[in-house]
Amino acid sequence: MDLTPVQRRSIPDDVFEQLLGGLVDGGVAPGETLLSERRMAEALGVSRPAVREALGRIAAMGLVDIRQGGATVVNDLRRHGGLDLLPRLLVRSGEIDPAVAHSILEARLWNGPKVAELAAQRAPESTADALDSTVDALAVADDPVARQRIALDFWDLVVDGADSITFRLMFNTLRTAYEPMLDALAVVMAAEVNESDRYRAIVEAVRRREPDGAYAAAHALLEPATTLLGEALAAARDASVEEL
Repeated sequence: MDLTPVQRRSIPDDVFEQLLGGLVDGGVAPGETLLSERRMAEALGVSRPAVREALGRIAAMGLVDIRQGGATVVNDLRRHGGLDLLPRLLVRSGEIDPAVAHSILEARLWNGPKVAELAAQRAPESTADALDSTVDALAVADDPVARQRIALDFWDLVVDGADSITFRLMFNTLRTAYEPMLDALAVVMAAEVNESDRYRAIVEAVRRREPDGAYAAAHALLEPATTLLGEALAAARDASVEEL
């Protein structure tokens, strides 16, 4: 992992961001040992307490083990990481990772219908009216990025209606990861956000307390964009193989 001197030496957050970036970008392989606190502090140009605090935060995320004697061993983030890493995995060096982007849409495809089903069972009566207003805004919006933002607001209301803290925290993370992709995914997501009638179908199922109908309507809404992105990724991979 390459280290560069930190400019804001009084703020351990800078140390944390640089170390975490190196781990997420694969600069150090699982099982390898990081530099000692002393050598790391020298390379970064900061104090050892600043390094120690940053390493403690990274250890709390499960990405490293700080062992007796001070050795810091890198863990496999696929085995030990949490959803909080998703936004960092999605955008690396300013570029969106297509495979991570696809995995986010896959997660939506499976989680979204279940959330809609729960909302049809649990949401207060006012939820359907709030959803209707959001779909009204979606139907008249003409900017593709604005449409995606309104769609996120729609799902925010559905998640509230589902009344599940686990789905709420998952949605928060997925939204944070998805928002940087809005411009890049505008064309693909048109297959979803331009279909206001499909959003209406979810609203009506929630209003009528029809969990199965809400599930089916949500799947019908979310599946096209997931399929399109999957096909685009497959085509990109095939093109790369042909170039080789």
